[in-house]
Amino acid sequence: MRRVYKNYTKELKEQACKLVVEKNIPVRIVAEKLSVRVQLLYKWLNQYESYGQEAFVGSGRVRSADAQLKKLQKENEYLKLENEVLKKVAAYFAEK
Repeated sequence: MRRVYKNYTKELKEQACKLVVEKNIPVRIVAEKLSVRVQLLYKWLNQYESYGQEAFVGSGRVRSADAQLKKLQKENEYLKLENEVLKKVAAYFAEK
């Protein structure tokens, strides 16, 4: 039996978090009003407090900081490979 997952919009998640954070409405009440689990709302709150406007990016998308990190890791790997090749070339010409 497959489990059916609900997809919640970014706007709904942000609105729920704002109700808790800015309006000081208890998490349990907001969760009941929106028909979501309390644990899920706490997860949203953690993401909202950690990333602010970049929280809830959606599947397949990455936050700008994560994208930048991935780009730098890829560039670092390329430079390491290039450095290794240059060392081998230098060693080859040093023998001649």
